Amino acid sequence: MSGHSKWATTKHKKAVVDARRGKLFAKLIKNIEVAAKMGGGDPAGNPTLYDAIQKAKKSSVPNDNIDRAVKRGSGAEGGGADYETLMYEGYGPAGVAMLIECLTDNRNRSASDVRVAMTRNGGTMADAGSCSYMFARKGVVVLAKEQDSRTLTEDDLLEAALDAGAEEVNDLGDSFEVISDPGDVVGVRQAIQSAGLDYDSAEVSFVPSVTVEVDGETVGKIFRLIEALEDSDDVQNVYANFDAPEDALADAG
Repeated sequence: MSGHSKWATTKHKKAVVDARRGKLFAKLIKNIEVAAKMGGGDPAGNPTLYDAIQKAKKSSVPNDNIDRAVKRGSGAEGGGADYETLMYEGYGPAGVAMLIECLTDNRNRSASDVRVAMTRNGGTMADAGSCSYMFARKGVVVLAKEQDSRTLTEDDLLEAALDAGAEEVNDLGDSFEVISDPGDVVGVRQAIQSAGLDYDSAEVSFVPSVTVEVDGETVGKIFRLIEALEDSDDVQNVYANFDAPEDALADAG
């Protein structure tokens, strides 16, 4: 299992049992608002919105909250904010490269939150382009291995999604992730659905193309830094290019 896959497994499990569910809800709602603003409020004609809603539902966001977010984003209801996406770059413990993706209506607040979290937790900010070249932008679809009375295999997924652009399938333990080019993520998701399979999330992500091997102690430091960054309401995603033994990730997670 690749370092990215092991980290993705840990992130997936953490999201499921995240005690700070309120913060998670707020970030998922923000994604829905932005998707509705960019592509309209009809999920049938806006695949980005469709996937944002699916992810929110899988995380138990109430339907009323989802509906109001769609209305705010599409302009059908007042109160929507003007969000912009910002990407910060930096290094964590042991020189691990990090991309910090923000969705914000106040870039000064976002910059301050990210800088404080980095400097207080062993990280350093970096210039634009310093870290991003170590990541590839990819489409990622995550789905559970257990589908009704059926247990999926990697071959099942490749058969279902290869023609739609799937490049590889990674085993995440209880789940699989299907990697594709960013432009193929909707097609891959639709192919998976056409095969009668349910999915947890489909989105464009940053997958490390170069990784740094770290030990268990360093993993703990990296996790603390990531959690400090994710405490900011503006931080939507944190990507890091570390690899570590599975037992170290399990202990730290």
